[in-house]
Amino acid sequence: MVTAIAGPGTAETTWQAWPALRTFPVLPLTEVRHLVVVAPHPDDEVLGAGGTMRLAADADVRVELLAVTDGEASHPGSTAVTPTQLATIRRGETAAAMTALGLAHQPIHRVGIEDGAVDAAEPALAAAIAARLTSSSWCLATWAGDGHPDHEATGRAAAAACATTGARLLGYPVWTWHWAAPGDSRVPWQVACRVPLPQPVRTAKAAAMTCYTSQLRPLGPRPEDAPVLWPGALARFDRDAEVFFG
Repeated sequence: MVTAIAGPGTAETTWQAWPALRTFPVLPLTEVRHLVVVAPHPDDEVLGAGGTMRLAADADVRVELLAVTDGEASHPGSTAVTPTQLATIRRGETAAAMTALGLAHQPIHRVGIEDGAVDAAEPALAAAIAARLTSSSWCLATWAGDGHPDHEATGRAAAAACATTGARLLGYPVWTWHWAAPGDSRVPWQVACRVPLPQPVRTAKAAAMTCYTSQLRPLGPRPEDAPVLWPGALARFDRDAEVFFG
């Protein structure tokens, strides 16, 4: 499923008014020993799973980040930076965000797939993910119904890798919070679970989110340079819990 991502989307106040958001079963992180987080673009890992990554690392879990693309296509019409320059900027933002999360010493593996073309490289991505997994690993990847082509291709590749290795797959929504609504029948709420985030972890996640300045502030004066993440979008990720499907 690929859903158009346009307009302001569903407000965070609407999500917070939905009682089910606070009643999803809690995902016990005591069972995980190795966590591989797969991010189609720099910032997806923090938005969808940053708090969980921090909690896992605090429990001495080995955490690895697999960066699928460098996010060089986030501003395709910009003349302020070239795609090559933007890729360099976003790689640096990822490193800064991992440091803000307290994960500076956790490895970042870059697959180097072209931003916007993940679906064409799905088999190669599945192999790259599988190479990082064992049967005892947990794999957190964007949900395969998230509404963005790269996110969905990443989710499918992660599912294939987990089927091959026996690792546990958990999908994290990012753009789903934008286009969906509480109780939306297109979303598998029946398999949703949540990871509560203590305040210090929420603070670290918020600090990590601010590291992605290329997505939060204009790159230049033209409309094509506008931020990708606006306050209303960010509000959906400043919660006391993160949600996963699986």
